[in-house]
Amino acid sequence: MVHTSANGAPTRITQGAPTQGGIGESTLRPDGTLKVTGEFAYASDMWHEDMLWGQILRSTVAHAEIVSIDTSEALATPGVYAVLTYDDLPTEVRHYGLEIQDTPVLAHGRVRHHGEPVAVVAADHPETARRAAARIKVEYRDLPVVTDEASATAPDAVLLHENRTDPHAAHVPHPNIVHRQPIIRGDVERARGRADVIVEGEYVFGMQDQAFLGPESGLAVPAEDGGVDLYIATQWLHADLRQIAPVLGLPEEKIRMTLSGVGGAFGGREDLSMQIHACLLALRTGKPVKMVYNRFESFFGHVHRHPAKLYYEHGATHDGKLTHVKARIVLDGGAYASSSPAVVGNAASLGVGPYIVDDVDIEAVALYTNNPPCGAMRGFGAVQACFAYEAQMDKLAARLGMDPVEFRRLNAMSQGSLMPTGQVVDSPAPVAELLRRVKAMPLPPEQQWLVAGEDADLRQLPGGLSNTTHGEGVVRGIGYAVGIKNVGFSEGFDDYSTARVRLEAVGGEPVATVHTAMAEVGQGGVTVHAQIARTELGVAQVTIRPADTQVGSAGSTSASRQTYVTGGAVKHACELVREQVLDRGRRMFGAHHPAWATAELLLEGGKVVTHGGEVLADLVDVLGDEAVEIEQEWRHRPTEPFDLRTGQGFGHVQYSFAAHRAVVEVDTELGLVKVIELACAQDVGKALNPLSVTGQIQGGTTQGLGVAVMEEIIVDPKTAKVRNPSFTDYLIPTILDTPTIPVDVLELADDHAPYGLRGVGEAPTLSSTPAVLAAIRNATGLELNRTPVRPEHLTGA
Repeated sequence: MVHTSANGAPTRITQGAPTQGGIGESTLRPDGTLKVTGEFAYASDMWHEDMLWGQILRSTVAHAEIVSIDTSEALATPGVYAVLTYDDLPTEVRHYGLEIQDTPVLAHGRVRHHGEPVAVVAADHPETARRAAARIKVEYRDLPVVTDEASATAPDAVLLHENRTDPHAAHVPHPNIVHRQPIIRGDVERARGRADVIVEGEYVFGMQDQAFLGPESGLAVPAEDGGVDLYIATQWLHADLRQIAPVLGLPEEKIRMTLSGVGGAFGGREDLSMQIHACLLALRTGKPVKMVYNRFESFFGHVHRHPAKLYYEHGATHDGKLTHVKARIVLDGGAYASSSPAVVGNAASLGVGPYIVDDVDIEAVALYTNNPPCGAMRGFGAVQACFAYEAQMDKLAARLGMDPVEFRRLNAMSQGSLMPTGQVVDSPAPVAELLRRVKAMPLPPEQQWLVAGEDADLRQLPGGLSNTTHGEGVVRGIGYAVGIKNVGFSEGFDDYSTARVRLEAVGGEPVATVHTAMAEVGQGGVTVHAQIARTELGVAQVTIRPADTQVGSAGSTSASRQTYVTGGAVKHACELVREQVLDRGRRMFGAHHPAWATAELLLEGGKVVTHGGEVLADLVDVLGDEAVEIEQEWRHRPTEPFDLRTGQGFGHVQYSFAAHRAVVEVDTELGLVKVIELACAQDVGKALNPLSVTGQIQGGTTQGLGVAVMEEIIVDPKTAKVRNPSFTDYLIPTILDTPTIPVDVLELADDHAPYGLRGVGEAPTLSSTPAVLAAIRNATGLELNRTPVRPEHLTGA
């Protein structure tokens, strides 16, 4: 503690106490208790006096010409305030998109996918709005549907988007290809001659939904200045703003956006949903308009994970060294581009996996089809590729008679290895160590129900509480997989974030306030930002302001980037605030103690201290009545686009790695699978919040489990209509399906990143899926080149 005399000079100096709740601690989430007790306010809970309800009319067909739209009955419905179609839009800007502005605000001329928005209604009650929308009469004239590569790229194929002018149009072999990215390194034809063993495989990856539990919701409130205030559940406030403003014909400063409670995202909120529709209705009616999708609408209201067909060839020598990889990855992007170009870049550049291969020939493409639009989802192109290349690694190991883990370790990359893009991996890449660790974890006991006898827990058996089996025909299998995922935005994107940090004395205590536009979608960023502020500014009290567009962009909550990039911005802004505070302290107290001029000074426990812990002043005395506030942008090191012919380039800022071991028990007679355990080892660089890190790894692992054995949006191949838009027919893992997930966290710092951290959230989604498939193959002896695995794939029915 510091005691000062009347002239401000310290009279006694003691040691300062360290600040609690900083980085490296498992600080509890400020929203955690509210969420588990049901008190947290999500976007769907918002309310405004005298508000209207918005409703979208969606197309009932996947591809058709719009002959006519008759809104007269809807407009005549009592309680209806507005009905809008394409012709009612206020400006000539009537399309939007994250990268390519090819998505109409409301369909015009034709619809390109099942569930496309055609009209919007505002009414005084949600049921009135739904009934009015149902009274809109749309006459369609069916057009041929494009559903796969053959129909999309045929010489006489129907073009989904004529007269393309986007940057990718000049570099694709067909207008129905959104983007194409080759990765060429070495000479695959020559490498084939060195291969003693060659394996080939064709793989199919199903369309996965993000399946966030909180549906799309928003509230638009017209403002007195002619603008609008929009409260919305989203992943990227400023990208939304950039797309909304031109359609409304308003300057961005007149559209004030505030993040509302987000009930999960996983990529599905990166594109716009009802943002423009709600604002249009609010501005047309002069009243607040709330929109909330039901679950059926949600399946049509956001993009999904790209389904894919993947064709792979791997070669190896008799001693187990990989000679070459040749692959073709075909991603179905659906009716509109969304983030398909970036997904293609990821699938291609990460398509070999975390292995050393000198000779590579990969081509990745995304198609335009009449299937549902696909875009960002956790793992972002790397998931599909990992499923295929890990199946190939198991095939090669079997042909060579090698242990699948040791075969992977033999070919594992490490720091200093070259990616197929020519980029040097310049931070730790402990692939072999992760595999060693996950293999060394204790295995769960076999066939636990045999030991328990009559007291056996049916939940441990395939089929669970359905009581379909008591252990007859149940076989155990074990499988392994490892994956590589990029962190942050890539290929030359200007990936930055902004943080505003304020430090002031309030009620005799130093208080920090952190303001960013980061979307908290459940990842725990608000917790980490407070931990960073406590660490850098040495204060116990930290206030996190709601995210909005009154501060600079924080980029998207995606690509495992927020802790790295917005965390980096918070750290940098805090450092600048700290320097100003210390400069002020030097001016105020520097004459009274030589350490002010000579020592390395820190803020800790509400004090200014030397590196050795000697207290020089109370922080509140330095601050006085004048706050210190700084807003600062922060960028990671730049990347560059991949060469369009060879795919070479420094495309990614950081890589993350995770390995899984799956233990399954399969009823081979009924085709039922019970995943007993999904162990994971992952390098996180530095665990800023160990509890949150473990939660992210377990969450990503569970989503990978879902797409391995149950999750798939089924699209009719003849009509391109979605068959299962509900949680009755689209299944996601429940607590009864989720196995034990032991986690082994490795912390090898990346010197290029704040605190040495590494993005965490996506990597476990990659390797969990192929690990489960490998375990099922191990149990059944079946090849299983498709995900999800269904009972009929195991029984041959």
